[in-house]
Amino acid sequence: MTSQKHIAILGAGPGGYVAAIRAAQLGARVTVVESHALGGVCLNWGCIPSKALLSVVELGDKVKIAEDLGLLVQGPVTYDLARMVARKNKVVAALVKGIATLFKAWNIEHVQGTGSLRDRQTISVSVADGATRDIQADATVIATGSSWPNLPQFPIDGQQVLTSQHLLDLDRIPASLLIVGAGVEGCEFAALYSGLGTEVTIVELMSRVLPLEDDEISTIMERELKKRGVTVLTGTTVEKLERSLGAIIASLKDGTTKTAEKLLVSVGRGFNSRGIGLEQVGVQVGRRGEILVNERMETNVAGVYAIGDVVGKAMLAHVASAQGKVAVENIMGHQATVRYDVIPAGIFTLPEIGRVGMTELQARERVQAAGQNSETALTVGRFRYAGLGKAQATGDTTGLFKVIAESPSGRILGVHIVGAHAADLVHEAAMAMQVGATVMQMAEMIHAHPTLSEGMMEAAEDVEGKAIHQARKRTQ
Repeated sequence: MTSQKHIAILGAGPGGYVAAIRAAQLGARVTVVESHALGGVCLNWGCIPSKALLSVVELGDKVKIAEDLGLLVQGPVTYDLARMVARKNKVVAALVKGIATLFKAWNIEHVQGTGSLRDRQTISVSVADGATRDIQADATVIATGSSWPNLPQFPIDGQQVLTSQHLLDLDRIPASLLIVGAGVEGCEFAALYSGLGTEVTIVELMSRVLPLEDDEISTIMERELKKRGVTVLTGTTVEKLERSLGAIIASLKDGTTKTAEKLLVSVGRGFNSRGIGLEQVGVQVGRRGEILVNERMETNVAGVYAIGDVVGKAMLAHVASAQGKVAVENIMGHQATVRYDVIPAGIFTLPEIGRVGMTELQARERVQAAGQNSETALTVGRFRYAGLGKAQATGDTTGLFKVIAESPSGRILGVHIVGAHAADLVHEAAMAMQVGATVMQMAEMIHAHPTLSEGMMEAAEDVEGKAIHQARKRTQ
């Protein structure tokens, strides 16, 4: 009889804790080292907290149009941010407790402390009382994640210059907020705080908000942010900050200045790869500081694996979880890899965005690189929420379904949705892409009526100009 394999995991975010549970399911003895709360940034200071607050603003948006729908609500919509944050904290605490319960159920040991690699089979942990404990294991999984960057031009003080973590714990709604960076985080917080009544300005170096998203979706989101009262400044950046009478004065590259009560720094994240003993063991890192891994999540050092944000692939919580499963399955003798071409993602702006696969620009660049004409090798189908009976019935008429397919094969290359429940709806497209279904097979699947999912069917039909609830396209 062989002895039970011992796996040590450094970090208990969505990569680390999922890896721990899967390893235990496969029969391993598991020790997890985590210096902060179980669940990592996503659960404690990111994904879940922001969604808990956004859900309240989304409800408030509904109440604001209630009279148009025939529901009479007396008085204006107002928000108690302190109570919203208290509820958010309860949600987070319950989920953290849930992970601890799962650890107990699977006999997973949680060591509270800061760990670093001493050698390829040993993690040295500084525990709370100042003592040091060595954990020896057959294999180690590094899941240390990422953190907010410390940029000299944006000295974060937690009072006026903030990270998203600070912004999630305010107990008073600021009168004005300047957001540097119009990526996913910046746009989500712009939607949140503009909904609360804050005067929001968002500054982006690139030419559009959400510069990594499909340009059509980006255009719609910029329009919706402006409708919410957000001032959107693209093609510029903050060059200098000054403090004056409790306010932040930002000098922009275009020569203008903006004054705000608070400033959110939302310009990317840094890899947590320093100070964890990588040099000691000889683990290779890339030029950005990311840990280099192969398709099995193995580093160049035998027995040492890495997952999540720290490996610099798709920096998403669910990708970290998938990588965690793959890493421990390989450690336990199985064969597993991560498929990066079909990763659904949600952006929880108001309205939401859901996407999977390539943007239209990426798809056109790909076919052109292959020597094909992108006008004939690609087809794009679109369908607007306003054409859906369910959307009209619920008042959720803002939005678009967009399907990008290869021609003539019908292979789905990308799907982008902006509108109500987009982050949920996109999974139908992800499953179709995962199993290799063509765009017409997705269109031919009978969709229930009335649902928002019918928009996916209609957009797929529109690839061949067959969408039922869309006016005939006129030819020149």
